[in-house]
Order: sequence, then C-alpha cells, then structure tokens
Amino acid sequence: MTADVHSVLLVSKDSKIISSITTMLMAPIFEVSVANDFNEARRTAKERNYNIIIVDSGDGFDTDFAIDVSDSSSTVLLMVSPEHFDQTSYQVEGYGILTITKPFDAFYFYNMIKISIAVQYKIQVLTSQTVKLKEKMEEIRLVNRAKMLLMQNLNMSEADAHRYIEKEAMNRCIKRTNLSEEIIKTYS
Repeated sequence: MTADVHSVLLVSKDSKIISSITTMLMAPIFEVSVANDFNEARRTAKERNYNIIIVDSGDGFDTDFAIDVSDSSSTVLLMVSPEHFDQTSYQVEGYGILTITKPFDAFYFYNMIKISIAVQYKIQVLTSQTVKLKEKMEEIRLVNRAKMLLMQNLNMSEADAHRYIEKEAMNRCIKRTNLSEEIIKTYS
C-alpha cells in the first residue's frame, strides 16, 4: 500500500502556502492539484475523488467548503490561524475534518499528512466492508423473497424452499441470487 499515489487537492489563495505544500508533497508519492478559490475547488472536487483535500480557511471562519466536501471519502485538512483554532476545530470536528494551525512547520504538517493517509486506508477498508455487507443483505433479501414465493405458489415449507434454492443453484452452477431472481420473475 505504501507505493500508492495519493491525490491531493489544495485550496488556497496564499502563494506561500501553495509553494510550501507543493514542495513537501512531491511526485511520485503525491499528485497535487491546486485551486485558488472555493468555486474552482467545488468543480474540481466534483470531477475527481481526492484522497486528501487541504483547505486554507483564510480568515479562519471560511469553513463552508470544507464541510461541504467532508461527506466525500476524502480526508479533509482545514488550515486555520492559531487565534481561531479552538473555535473552528470544535465547529468542524463533528464532520470528521482535521484542523491544523497555520503557519505550520514542515514536521508537524508532514505528520498530519501521514495521519490523513492512515485515515484514507481505514476508509478504504470500511468502504469495502460496507459494499460486501450491502451485497450480502441484497442476497438475503432476494433469497427470502424467492422462498416466500415458493411457499405461496408451491405450498413448500420454509425449510423446503430454502433447500430447493440451495440445491437448484448448486445443480445449475449459478448463484443463489440469480436463481432467486428467476423465481421472482416466474411467480411475481
């Protein structure tokens, strides 16, 4: 996993911050895109999924964009001035946004990037597990619907309907979901 390229969207108007971050996050490990305003960043974030989105809040109160993109699978880092850190951090932490102070030293910033990467890996694992669970739930729903139709139309018991679906799917070398869909089409 360490050989992955991490896509980063940096949103800032400050050329010093842009220069500093793009210097630290170099290819081939990082692929950095820069947006100079929030409208451009919104368009860019809709067109592509980024692993990490770094948002320079400017005056410390401009958090709307960070909150808007926090529902994506991206890890969002919000940079705020030290005087606004506590208030802003408290406001956005419920959205899963990591807050860092600016200006920042390179070591502190790089550690936050490493944390963001770790969070991304965790998100990928959880997303994969969620997809598998949804597929399993859909399979159970289809099989249960097919069993119900077999029970209603062929007067089978639930155990007999279950056995029929298991055995027929195995004999025909097809998935239980495919057989269940056929049964649903036949008896619906």
